[in-house]
Amino acid sequence: MNTEMSEVVVKMQIEAPPEMVFPYFTDPIKMAQWMGSQVVLEPRPGGVYQVQVSPRDIARGEYLEVTPPSRVVFTFGWIGSPLPPGASTVEVTLEPHEGGTLVVLRHFNLPEPAREQHLQGWRHYLARLEIAATGGNPGPDPFAEGM
Repeated sequence: MNTEMSEVVVKMQIEAPPEMVFPYFTDPIKMAQWMGSQVVLEPRPGGVYQVQVSPRDIARGEYLEVTPPSRVVFTFGWIGSPLPPGASTVEVTLEPHEGGTLVVLRHFNLPEPAREQHLQGWRHYLARLEIAATGGNPGPDPFAEGM
């Protein structure tokens, strides 16, 4: 069994200031615009992070750090999966950059077999975030039906 742990790093430039992007990681209504259909967020250390991505896929963890408008850290995993809730950590930093925001998402402690799937998933969802945070509608999520 391969127990090697890895991380995923995804970066995205968004043409909106950090103050406008930050709520998309802490406000359940805003998060549901780009990721998930049912979202429960309690954005404070120890608070719940739960996003139902598809009918069978529910991500769950807890917030570790919430520093508006620049940083959010939460644990992450999937209910009923080999990567259980809280098994990994996601760190999101929002840096002012060229009149907008550079979003840097790092997902730590991923078992190697899960790395590529999470890399593709975060790329997909940050592209949807870019649309939502700039006032657009990313439309129906093709991942919502499962991958």
